[in-house]
Amino acid sequence: MKKEKNNLMEKIISLCKRRGFVFPGSEIYGGITGMWDYGPAGVLLRKNLKDFWWKELVQMRDDMVGIDAAIIMNPRAWEASGHTSSFSDPLVECKICHLRFRHDKEEEIAGHENTHKGKKVEWTEPQQFNLLVKTYLGIIEGKQQEVFLRGEITNGVSVNFKNIVNSTRVKIPFGIAQIGKAFRNEITPGGFIFRDREFEQMETQFFIKPIKEEGEKWFEYWKQNRMEFLLSLGVNKKKFRFKDHEKLAHYAKAATDIEYEYPWGFDEIMGIHNRADWDLSRHQEYSGEKMEVLDTQTGETFIPWDIETSSGVDRLMLVLLLDAYREEGERIWLSLSVKIAPYKIAVFPLLGNKPELIDKAKEVFNELKKDYMVAWDDRGNIGKRYAAQDEIGTPYCVTVDFDTLEKGEVTVRDRDTMKQEKVKVEDLKKFITEKIYA
Repeated sequence: MKKEKNNLMEKIISLCKRRGFVFPGSEIYGGITGMWDYGPAGVLLRKNLKDFWWKELVQMRDDMVGIDAAIIMNPRAWEASGHTSSFSDPLVECKICHLRFRHDKEEEIAGHENTHKGKKVEWTEPQQFNLLVKTYLGIIEGKQQEVFLRGEITNGVSVNFKNIVNSTRVKIPFGIAQIGKAFRNEITPGGFIFRDREFEQMETQFFIKPIKEEGEKWFEYWKQNRMEFLLSLGVNKKKFRFKDHEKLAHYAKAATDIEYEYPWGFDEIMGIHNRADWDLSRHQEYSGEKMEVLDTQTGETFIPWDIETSSGVDRLMLVLLLDAYREEGERIWLSLSVKIAPYKIAVFPLLGNKPELIDKAKEVFNELKKDYMVAWDDRGNIGKRYAAQDEIGTPYCVTVDFDTLEKGEVTVRDRDTMKQEKVKVEDLKKFITEKIYA
């Protein structure tokens, strides 16, 4: 079973490169560990995922607004949040090959020992390593300011809290949503795009009254809400579980992870945390700016508590690919939800050497792409085109054939069932829309 699961990971990595989802970063120069580039299909899958997340949490809710904070912040902000002193992992180093691993990752350490094939492996004592990535601002060498690439996106919300309260009509309880890049000096990046040094996060900070019962109520609400979101993407429910944190971080009153069963076992896909007033109180202390809000009913002021939901775009993309992978004989396909599939439709002329078919297919293609992301393919035979679109996860393929020229009908093929049906060209957009939003 373990070999079969590892084989699945190898297949996903191969498919991702073959079909333009993910490429190794700087590959022509030998790559760089923990960095990945997203190809044409990968960019679209990520965009669809982020758009779906944003629509559900911001567009469709009356109690959530958005923000896009800068990647580089005043270093003082990282002191306030505790990152310069606490954002570190205890690491041990193999004395044979000098690779480092997190001290708490016992399975990874044991797996590494096995690579030395019976040799006794000695390890250094655990040492703390800061995960923040340093960079410098300024043009004069020796006089540059040391700054950090953000290690998480939460801080951008916290430092802008009063700006958002003052510039909008939000009232407690309300949330702030953000999608953005973060960077970490991960010592053991791995699991393909599971643990990277450059990654993208999707987070909400939901601010509530600082009352224990309110914290418990909203913490439970967001646990269930985020699980429902994951299931709405079509992922197998049996692959998910909640796992409460046994040891809480310095900022948390409560914390739980939603875990997915990856090929190596259950691991984190999303976190829900009751951060209480840690962030806002610290920034109030370090900046001198008041982070309190007014309760218009009681006239009292208070610093709100924060219920956070945090997930990685890269990890969620990996979960979607793993869960959607299907194989039957020679056939391989990604059974991705139509909500987030890179292309909703592909359009083919039946024959790539018949100008009349190509012209009509282009006409259909140009009309559909006004409303959907549509793929075009006129290479090779129709079977190979179907196979290519199956591996990308395209739900529907539209073939323009001689019936299209004579009767005004196209052939629409379903990715999962491979069932084909004839549809009038003038009814095609309605047909596809009903399938997508069924």
